[in-house]
Amino acid sequence: MKHLRTLRHISEVAKTGSIRKTAERMNLTPSALTRKIQDFEQELGTEIFERMAGGVRPNAAGELLLRHIREQISDFDRLRSQIADLSGMRRGHVAIACSQAFAHHFIPHEIARYREQFPQVSFEVRVIDHREAVAALHAHEVDLALVLQPPAGQDFQALVTSAPTLCAMMAAGHPLAGAVAAPGAETEPGPDLPVRLRDCLRYPLILPDRSTAGRYLFEIALRRAGMEAEVAVTSNSFEFVRSYLLREPLIGFQVMSGLPPLPEQAATGLVFRQVDRRDAATATLALGQLRGRSLSVAAAKFAEQVSRSLDRDNAAGG
Repeated sequence: MKHLRTLRHISEVAKTGSIRKTAERMNLTPSALTRKIQDFEQELGTEIFERMAGGVRPNAAGELLLRHIREQISDFDRLRSQIADLSGMRRGHVAIACSQAFAHHFIPHEIARYREQFPQVSFEVRVIDHREAVAALHAHEVDLALVLQPPAGQDFQALVTSAPTLCAMMAAGHPLAGAVAAPGAETEPGPDLPVRLRDCLRYPLILPDRSTAGRYLFEIALRRAGMEAEVAVTSNSFEFVRSYLLREPLIGFQVMSGLPPLPEQAATGLVFRQVDRRDAATATLALGQLRGRSLSVAAAKFAEQVSRSLDRDNAAGG
């Protein structure tokens, strides 16, 4: 355990680039932390940091050591979770990365469901784009990642895949929401009926940035249809997009898995209509992990739960 603490200290120094800052975080004196690192370097037989005027940074040996440290800490956390599981006490920690599309309803709902049963499990959620999510898996910073169009490389192991369904979002009083028929619209109004993409494009759009699954699916569908869109507003905040839809009769898009639960949808003031399958984009949504890495009991059980939910959403999307 003492050896593992030293490894954690070294990892923190590498992150901060400063022995002084790390010592303050760890409630150590800089001299005590320096001695710990020097003792470890002596035991290892080589230096692991380059000393610079502004701090320190890992050298080539240090980079190899940091990779080992990540694996050791990850393996120890998994072991601790398994031991707790043997005693019937569900403890542990789960780190997951996802895009904004799933950060407001889907992932919070899944975590709340899980913690109702296992309140001793803690969670960390990183809201980042596709590329950063895969990088976080490689760095052992997260256990799981929910990504659209998973990479073709062998390092990403998909635990479950689904075909995400694109939905149009609009204010409850919007013509396509079902209150009145939109002039010249091909589809009849009604929130329970699919809407054609060309009907949506009769109106200006508000879109999230390209890090979100909904934006990605929309652009694929747009290219397939060979149509153009009038984009009035874009934002890197999904909360802003939903808020602005209540202020101007624009259309937005999101994947079905990221929608609020049905009982909560009316309270948002928005209507969500599935885009007609004839206009649907072909894409894959995947929950995955780093290939070859053993998940903790808590992370594995959470992955099973999320997988079942994605399967249900896929079936509901038809």
